Amino acid sequence: MSLAPENLPATAGPTLPACLRHWADTDGDRPALTFADFATDRAGRRKTLSWKQLQERVDAVAAALPVGPGDRVAVLCPQSAEYVVAFLGAIAAGAIAVPLFDPGLPGHAGRLAAVLTDCSPTAVVTTSASVDAVREFLVGLPSGEDVAVVAADKPAPGPGRAWPAPAPAPDDVAYLQYTSGSTRSPAGVVLTHANVLANVSQAVRGLGIDPAGTTVSWLPLFHDMGLVLGLITPLAMGMRSVLMDPLAFIERPVRWLELLGDHNASWSAAPNFAFHYAASRVREEDRAKLRLDRVAAIVNGAEPINPGVLDRFHDTFAGSGYTPDKTRPAYGLAEATVFVTTGPGVPPRITTFDRVALGAGTARQADDGLRLVACGVPVGQHVALVDPETGVALEDGAVGEIWVHGPNVGTGYWQKPLESTETFGARLTGDHGDLPVGPWLRTGDLGVRHEGEVYIAGRIKDLLIVDGRNHYPQDVEATAASADRDIRPGSVAAFAIEGTDTEAAVVVAEHRGHSALNTEDERALAVSIRRLVSDAHGLALRDVVLVPAGLVPRTSSGKIARSACRDRYLAGDYGKALVR
Repeated sequence: MSLAPENLPATAGPTLPACLRHWADTDGDRPALTFADFATDRAGRRKTLSWKQLQERVDAVAAALPVGPGDRVAVLCPQSAEYVVAFLGAIAAGAIAVPLFDPGLPGHAGRLAAVLTDCSPTAVVTTSASVDAVREFLVGLPSGEDVAVVAADKPAPGPGRAWPAPAPAPDDVAYLQYTSGSTRSPAGVVLTHANVLANVSQAVRGLGIDPAGTTVSWLPLFHDMGLVLGLITPLAMGMRSVLMDPLAFIERPVRWLELLGDHNASWSAAPNFAFHYAASRVREEDRAKLRLDRVAAIVNGAEPINPGVLDRFHDTFAGSGYTPDKTRPAYGLAEATVFVTTGPGVPPRITTFDRVALGAGTARQADDGLRLVACGVPVGQHVALVDPETGVALEDGAVGEIWVHGPNVGTGYWQKPLESTETFGARLTGDHGDLPVGPWLRTGDLGVRHEGEVYIAGRIKDLLIVDGRNHYPQDVEATAASADRDIRPGSVAAFAIEGTDTEAAVVVAEHRGHSALNTEDERALAVSIRRLVSDAHGLALRDVVLVPAGLVPRTSSGKIARSACRDRYLAGDYGKALVR
């Protein structure tokens, strides 16, 4: 299913700098960007830039950057208005932006070093408060001492060079979006201005977003969904963007919902865990003050969607004016800019599939089984469900790898020709009807098209294959989490290890009261998890490991990193014997 490009809404220009210039010239005094700073003021001090002010600050950063066309400029700012200025300034200077994060972000120094080594930036843009820490970090990297460092809030005049930079063309590279690395090391997706603006048009049409509305986001700007929602879509469509820091959301999730209620026709996006977190942590007296009737839509994407979490969120905030039709389940990935499929403005569709049939590759409805949330349909791009071994497009109802073809698909991975060809250059074989032969993006995700909508079953690499049967890890994880209320939802990892004759399954689960568990309690809970998983899935677990909060590894975007958890388990980091 697709939609002709001519029916998609137009963006303000063919490139990101052209979009900014358009709004600065035609509507310069209108608010463009507001950052709610909860670090310096618990009420959230608002800092707003008009389109004209944003353009002036972007130009100042661009003029301070000693770069030429094709150079990479890494953005190492904390979440702030300066981040937006830095990202757009890098692109306005004619360089390729690399949206990353401040070196002070806990737990991600190794990833930051790996990405900077991979993209070899000529310059870095940060804030004046972080300049010293950034310089110190760069010294430890290859040729790091040669990298120029510019402060977005205090850009010094740059060396003599041609300014303004030549205007980019739509097919020029705008930025490198590094993947979160849930199943492999991070790779930089090469995205052109045309890729990104095509995806904005697709998302706005698919979600039915009114450009007169406001985007509200706490998502990290270095993450694909945060960048496109919080920065690029408002830039392309002339919408007001309201941003806050992810930590401010974690501290008090009601802040996100309050900001949504402050603006009419507001829209946002968040992963599944945020819906659970908000429903769990927002107090009744705070819910009574919320104005969620003003919300146009909240996209739920970036990680598997739990139907029970949606039900709880809808029930919790019904009295605040939130209705289920405002929740838009979606599917996407960085390699396709971000958005691939999304649902219409109706309550999310939840279907129960027979577990055994689904594991065997066929979607069959059942009264009891695996509940999956429909993630809608593609808009302005093609999605095919394909046999990953043969490249044959499958009929509706058959489980296959999700392949994507469209103007939003990136051109490859930065300086990784073999991986780029394998991932971005797939071709269909056999009879494929009206679908193009190629090139197709292989997502590595398993899904099925049922009654017109796409459902996501999981990652091919994460699939548990035990005794010849397929099991979806997130399904096993949900069952394990139901064994005890102190097992942290969304903090369970199920993975396979090599057994004597076949693969064997292991579950590692975070437990809130882990330190209070004695050996007998722990053993009893492990037995309970084994029994539940055996009854629900016909799967005998080799091992169940209970660990304190924070020990199940995650990617930078918050997804469970199953392969990293498996590595820790096999290395003995959890202190368990591997042979029972």
